Amino acid sequence: MTHCLNPNCQIPQNPDRNIYCQNCGSKLLLKDRYRPLNLIGQGGFGRTFLATDQDKPSKPQCVIKQFFPASQGTNNINKAAELFEKEATRLDQLGKHSQIPELMAHFTQDSRQYLVQEFIAGQNLAQALTIENPYNEDQIRGLLKNLLPVLEFIHSHNVIHRDIKPENIIRRQNSDRQLVLVDFGAAKHALGTALLKTGTTIGTPEYTAPEQNRGKAVFASDLYSLGVTCLHLLTKISPFELFDVGEGTWVWRRYLKNNSISEKLGYILDKLVENAVNRRYQSVDEVMENLKTDDLTLIQDKTAIQTPEITEPVPTKTWKCIHTLTGHQKWVCSVAWNNNQKILASGSEDETIKLWEVDSGREILTIRGHSGYVNSVAFSPDGKILASGSDDKTIRIWEVQTGKLLCILGNWSRGEYFGHSGAVTAIAFHPNGQTLASASKDKNVKIWQLGDDILDPNFGKVKSTLTGHSRPVRGIAFSPDGKTLASGSEDNTIKIWDLNLGNTVKNLCNYYQGVHYIYAVDFSPDSNILASGGRDRNIKIWQIYQGEILQTLEGHSSDIRQVAFSPQGDIIASGSEDGTIKIWDGKTGQQIGNLVGHLKYVNSVTFSRDGKSLASGSSDNTIKIWRQE
Repeated sequence: MTHCLNPNCQIPQNPDRNIYCQNCGSKLLLKDRYRPLNLIGQGGFGRTFLATDQDKPSKPQCVIKQFFPASQGTNNINKAAELFEKEATRLDQLGKHSQIPELMAHFTQDSRQYLVQEFIAGQNLAQALTIENPYNEDQIRGLLKNLLPVLEFIHSHNVIHRDIKPENIIRRQNSDRQLVLVDFGAAKHALGTALLKTGTTIGTPEYTAPEQNRGKAVFASDLYSLGVTCLHLLTKISPFELFDVGEGTWVWRRYLKNNSISEKLGYILDKLVENAVNRRYQSVDEVMENLKTDDLTLIQDKTAIQTPEITEPVPTKTWKCIHTLTGHQKWVCSVAWNNNQKILASGSEDETIKLWEVDSGREILTIRGHSGYVNSVAFSPDGKILASGSDDKTIRIWEVQTGKLLCILGNWSRGEYFGHSGAVTAIAFHPNGQTLASASKDKNVKIWQLGDDILDPNFGKVKSTLTGHSRPVRGIAFSPDGKTLASGSEDNTIKIWDLNLGNTVKNLCNYYQGVHYIYAVDFSPDSNILASGGRDRNIKIWQIYQGEILQTLEGHSSDIRQVAFSPQGDIIASGSEDGTIKIWDGKTGQQIGNLVGHLKYVNSVTFSRDGKSLASGSSDNTIKIWRQE
């Protein structure tokens, strides 16, 4: 059947022998050559038809795009017409590539614009995924190696596609099953002004980079969309569900099920879908180079931002990874040393706590009981009990030797609940071991009474609730002299609390320009200096009582998740979302070490009592123990 192109025709189907529509009388063939067969798509300002080229003996199939704006009004129609013209220009410029549809004709007939392009026989990847299994690692690598050269070709012509998604990638039916990138209707010339589709947004929200949503697409925006496409193909889950808005991070690994992805490919995908443009791959060449590199450590070293050169460097300290502890099924959120340096505890998103023998790296015990992520773990100073804080809003006290639950902090009294009303994000023991502090997404810090006797009726009572932060509190630390507590929050402030008075003695404000989190705080051994880290990717060293910034340590290329002074105060360690741990001289602030090996965020770092060992927990589900040589 032949389909009439008159938008107002009520009965558009016609026998193939007809030259004119039997219903409305319109001419059926475009330019007396292209015969429309059936309607295959319709959008806000156009219709798409499958057609045949009658001028060629084989009558090959082709695609007709008809400019037919649904939205009326002079400005709307003029803008849509401009976009249609630009798509033709882009295809004419780029269509010589074997993986981009070729432009066959572009003309006006009956006061309507038409574009005729090569027909690609095959399914798009969205259609194929409905009947196929999720992609495995080899298929994702094959897709990247197949499509990245196409993107490189497009970008070399100063064109940004702006709508890369499974629906716009067609797998040819021929034997080589080559991938073809289609639909350049949203494409933008990188040297021109931003294009705006009338009545629509540019790109598809699920796959669109944050900067593109703000009208500022760059070449790296296409790389982001390609990365999100890969995540969708790996999981068969909507990209909206693969991103945790509350945490501001991708959680696609949770949906892999039994689909095993190597740490190296995971690193590449994570870097493709970084929200911040400066942390993302900047060019196709960078991605291709990483795909060819076998050693992940080399990839991380090349992509990390280097610390500025220092005129008189402090001798670097060599740290060696002596154990990689595996067993957690999800991200490791927190690690803590026992006072005897022989046992390490870890808390994880898999809702468990594990105890490890440091010397052998052997798992001693798995403790279960929480019904949410275990965000923080801490040993009491005497090492006999372990505390844990969780997304389930509870703090639990465990006996280290047996793993027995001793107490859940928070109680009901006369119908009132005295625990946290939000997830517990961090916990810390007072140096005397008699009290515990907890931070929460409910914006508060609580101080809990403990003591030596679990049977004491006051054990686990709330001594005080410290209020004043306007957003969730992420990090807390007691000063070693036991007089003050520091808390860092998503509200961009650090508060120093007087524990005797229960009020703030100092607000370290204007920590960042803009809205950024403070993830971590820690005191120097003399209690006079505070280190903090967060989303600005720098560590700030504060003189507490004057409220002055003494130093800003720069070198990480992503958010800082944890900072820690060594017990001797001579060095500082920092763990970052860039996957590295950096070691800094405590006096000069110079970087003296860079520990690589984790494949994703480093969420926690902590020193052993003698300062010679360091433990780290990561979003790659592992714990590493490092020893200074």
